[in-house]
Amino acid sequence: MGNTEQKMLPIGIESFKEICTDNFYYVDKTAMIRDLIRRRGKVNLFTRPRRFGKSLNIAMLQSFFEVGGDKTMFNSLKISNETEFCERYMGKFPVVSISLKSVNAADYITARALMRDVIGNEALRF
Repeated sequence: MGNTEQKMLPIGIESFKEICTDNFYYVDKTAMIRDLIRRRGKVNLFTRPRRFGKSLNIAMLQSFFEVGGDKTMFNSLKISNETEFCERYMGKFPVVSISLKSVNAADYITARALMRDVIGNEALRF
């Protein structure tokens, strides 16, 4: 028998990069990237129950589109078969990604301050 390392389940992990680089199981949803571009909706709403991968999908989209992203994360994934598509879109856009998960406050003033911090930190990336 060979020495095969068993992959881990990515329970609670929202980082697409971590899942791709740290030997976790991943259900390849990268074809969704192509579908989003081809359908060109003005607004795309991602609805899923809690714990169904919304944040992970958003992280995947950010990793794909963001300038300076690690393109090698997609090498073994379905989207990599779409070479012309990848050349046109992968790593070509500035991406602003804001999560308000950490904004948990008992009053408006505190919540507003926390939201300003989240938005400010994202703005500092640029």
